Amino acid sequence: MKLLITGASGYAGGFITERALAAGHELICLSRSKPDWDVQWQQFELGTPVDPLPQVDALIHCAFDHVKGKYRGGEGDDPEGFMRRNYEGSVTLFKAAQHAGVQRIIFLSSRAVYDGTPMGTRLTEDMALSPTSLYGQMKYQLEQALWGMEGVVTTSLRATGLYGASKVGGYHKWNALFEQFAAGEAIAPRCGSEVHGDDLAAAVELCLTAFLYEVDKRAFNVSDIMLDRQDLLTAYGTHKGLNIAVPARSESQPNEMDCTQLCALGWSARGPAGLNAFLAGLC
Repeated sequence: MKLLITGASGYAGGFITERALAAGHELICLSRSKPDWDVQWQQFELGTPVDPLPQVDALIHCAFDHVKGKYRGGEGDDPEGFMRRNYEGSVTLFKAAQHAGVQRIIFLSSRAVYDGTPMGTRLTEDMALSPTSLYGQMKYQLEQALWGMEGVVTTSLRATGLYGASKVGGYHKWNALFEQFAAGEAIAPRCGSEVHGDDLAAAVELCLTAFLYEVDKRAFNVSDIMLDRQDLLTAYGTHKGLNIAVPARSESQPNEMDCTQLCALGWSARGPAGLNAFLAGLC
């Protein structure tokens, strides 16, 4: 297939680009900076005018404009600009794709659409939603915009936090955390849900190749393990041979995402064994 990927030079986009190339797809990447891969590239920034898009089979929209290092709270002190760039900029992109005859759009959404759900709730795609964070509101509103589009198959992937590196030795989100831990700095307790970036990329591939009726106007949860920093740093310390105290266990954990619908398409995640393999590969 011929694919257009936005945000290809970003963290999530890197995993998706790497897997798409391995699957033999032809790629055109839109991003602020040129990706590391040998692909066609056009400079692109959300919220700026969209040139006529090339004819492709599918658009995979990963681009997201935010304060560096923040997703929730990524609007900083400019919520109006945040919504203009991300919501209005994405809707403009979707309409351009529709006008160019793109057959499928896959949108990288977020578990933030569930923000505000009572603790102890198992998160399913058919829940009534009213996200409390601006980030969650933006992602949910974009999903609604997609469902209203005619003549194009639209799919949303509600991904949890990503870990891993798209290339051996490449950037991963725990770089700074592991450096602080090895330096003996105090680490605040935290628990979150995680999925390896390549498992997200596998979900994208499934949605590209699924029958249209299986994925059209649908959202899918993408999550794998519930991970407490105590367990993460204990495992990392063991692999590195570090004798350092780990943080206390978090007193709370986020709601669990139900991934039954994505698994029904044939998806599976690598689980705790995959996390351990990733950590072992760092040492």
